[in-house]
Amino acid sequence: MPTKLIAPGTVTDRPAHRDPNVLRWLGAYTASMVGDNVYYIALSWAAVQHGSPAQAGAVMAVSAVPRALLMLGGGVIADRFGPRRVVIGSDTVRCAAVLAVAALLFLTSPGLWPLALLAVVFGTVDAVFMPAVGALPARVTSRDQLARVQGMRGLAIRFANVVGGPLGGLGVAVGGAAAAFGLAGLLIAVSVPLLISVQMRELAVDGKADASGGTTTAGDGAAGRGTAPGAVVVSAADPEAVGATAPTRPTTAFGDLQAGLRYIRAHRVLAPLMLAIALGDLGFVGPLNVGLTLLADERGWGASGMGWVLSGFGTGAGAAALLLTVRGRLPHAGQVAGWSIIAGSVAIGALAYVSTVLAAVGIALLIGLLAGLSGAMCGALLQTHSDPAYLGRVTAVSSLASLGFAPLSMPLSAAAIGAWGTGPVFVGSAMVCGLGGVIALCVRDLRRAELPG
Repeated sequence: MPTKLIAPGTVTDRPAHRDPNVLRWLGAYTASMVGDNVYYIALSWAAVQHGSPAQAGAVMAVSAVPRALLMLGGGVIADRFGPRRVVIGSDTVRCAAVLAVAALLFLTSPGLWPLALLAVVFGTVDAVFMPAVGALPARVTSRDQLARVQGMRGLAIRFANVVGGPLGGLGVAVGGAAAAFGLAGLLIAVSVPLLISVQMRELAVDGKADASGGTTTAGDGAAGRGTAPGAVVVSAADPEAVGATAPTRPTTAFGDLQAGLRYIRAHRVLAPLMLAIALGDLGFVGPLNVGLTLLADERGWGASGMGWVLSGFGTGAGAAALLLTVRGRLPHAGQVAGWSIIAGSVAIGALAYVSTVLAAVGIALLIGLLAGLSGAMCGALLQTHSDPAYLGRVTAVSSLASLGFAPLSMPLSAAAIGAWGTGPVFVGSAMVCGLGGVIALCVRDLRRAELPG
C-alpha cells in the first residue's frame, strides 16, 4: 500500500479544523470510536444473554488483560512501522473479528466462547491501536495545531459516547446482538478508506525535542536507537518517513522498548508529566465511576439522577474540547494543566458532600470542564515535547497509566467506601488527583512548558 507523504513546507497553513487532511483523520477516528461504543453494547448484551452475570462480567473484563500486558510493546510497533499503517491494520483486524462474530451469532447459537475470544482479540489489538492513535496527530498536522487537534479529538470522543450507546441499543432492538455487532463492524470499516486517504507529514529533521526538553539537530535524537552519531535521521524505525536512513546497528524490539523508557525517564518535561497524568487519573477514575454509583444510591438520587450527573460531566468535558478547538492554543500550558488538575481535585472532593442532584450536576460540569482542559493540555504537551521517533512509546506509557493502572482503583474505591463511606474516600482520591497537579506546578520545566505558537 503506497504511503502518501507531504513535506512540512508544502502543507497549507490552514487551522486544523479547516484542513481537509485533518478532517479526514477526524472522520476516521470518530467512525472507529462510535463503532467501539456500539461493539461494547453488543458484547455486554450478548454476554448476558448467553451466560450468567458472573460469566458476562468476565467476558467484559477479559480484554483488559492483554491490553495492559502488551501496551508497551504496541508503542514499539507504532514507532517501528508508523502509526498510520498500524491504525489501518488494527481497524481492519477489529472489523473482520466483529463481523465474523456477527455472522456466527446470526447463523448459530455458539455460547460464550466466541464472545470471550473476540474480547481477547479486541484487547490485544487495542494494545497496538491506542499508542498508534496517540502518535498519529503529529503526522497529520503542524505542531502549533496539536492543541486544537486534541480539542477536536475530545469532541469526537464525546460524540461517540452520546451516539454510540443509542445506536448499539437500536441495533440490539432491531436484530439482536448479531445486528449490533454487524453495525459496529461497518462503522469501524468506514475508518479504513478514510485513513488510507490521509496524507502523512515528513518528520522534521531539525528541531526535534531531546531528552532535556530542548531541540536536537539531525542524528542527536536517535542515539538511544542504536543509530551512529551524525547520521541523518527522520525516524530510523518509521518506513513512512521520507529520507530516513537505517540504523547502522540493528536494534531489537526489546532494545527499542528500553530506549523509549530511558528517553522518557531522562526527559525533564515528559518524566514529571507522566507522573502527573498517572496520579491525576488514579484519583479520578474511582470516584467518577464506581464511587458515583454508590453516592447516587446513598443520596437516593436513583439511576436518573446519576444519569444527570454524568451528563453534566460530559457537557463540561465537551465544552473544554470545544474551547480548544476554537482557540487552538492556550498560553502557559504547563501551569494551566497543573492548576486545572488541582481545581478539579477540589471539585471531586466536594462532590461527596452535596445533597441535591442539581448541585451535583453543577459540580460534575465543573469537574468535566477542568478534567477536559487538563487532559487536553497534557495530551498536547506529550505530542509537542516528544521526539517523533519515540511518540508511539511515549503514548503507550501514558495509555498504560490511564487505561491499565488507573482502573485498578475502582474495586479499591468500592471496598473503601464500604468501610469508611463516600466522603473520606472521595477526599482521599481528590488528594491523590491533586498531587498530580502539585507535581506539574513544582517541577520547573513542566511548569514552564509551552505549546508551539
